[in-house]
Amino acid sequence: MALTALLNGAVLAEKTGDNPQVLALHGWGRTRADWLPALAGVAALAVDLPGFGASPEPTTAWGAQDYAELLAPVLSGGGWTVAGHSFGGRVAVHLAAGWPSLVSKVVLTGVPLLRTTSTSKAPLAFRLAKKAHQLGLLSEEKMERQRRARGSTDYRNATGVMRDTLVRLINEDYREQLVRIEAPVELVWGALDTAAPLAMAREACGLLAHGTLSVSETSGHLLDEGLYKLLARAL
Repeated sequence: MALTALLNGAVLAEKTGDNPQVLALHGWGRTRADWLPALAGVAALAVDLPGFGASPEPTTAWGAQDYAELLAPVLSGGGWTVAGHSFGGRVAVHLAAGWPSLVSKVVLTGVPLLRTTSTSKAPLAFRLAKKAHQLGLLSEEKMERQRRARGSTDYRNATGVMRDTLVRLINEDYREQLVRIEAPVELVWGALDTAAPLAMAREACGLLAHGTLSVSETSGHLLDEGLYKLLARAL
């Protein structure tokens, strides 16, 4: 299928139906394809966020707010439903909080909305390696091996500006944005999600002025049949 170029080619999207009023945003390391099963019969734009799929990378490390600022012009005219999975949900929250006149509804699934506080330190060996690298005593190649050994799969798979973007996103918290959202928000969650646990979704729902929560008891973090049924209903 031919893709639609948005924002002078900064974002490529797949258009479903005429006159779309749904903007669907995928998770980290994923593409627009994740959303297509939930968009059957829905007029929507399923986008490849910058740095994923067919869309070019940003030139510098971005946070969710930067992605939202880029995408906001797509919502001109208002009346949009913004749907986001995981990383895409972070962007959706910023769009709803920052451009309330353009967003009529939000659908979120598997989004790490609240940063958990951790007092654990990196292992001593890693901290010493970082110090040695800063002092020029450890090569970049050896330091990279240390980072990859400790990092998540997403971190290991990312390079350059996208790795720096991931690090920024991991440290973000969205409590401030959640309480500012005026539009109704439907949270659709997998009970088995470990990346964004159901308890987090329940806490986040309590911060919303108009929030509801639907749960697929058999689903985890990635979109699957159980979540697709609930998402299709929400959309």
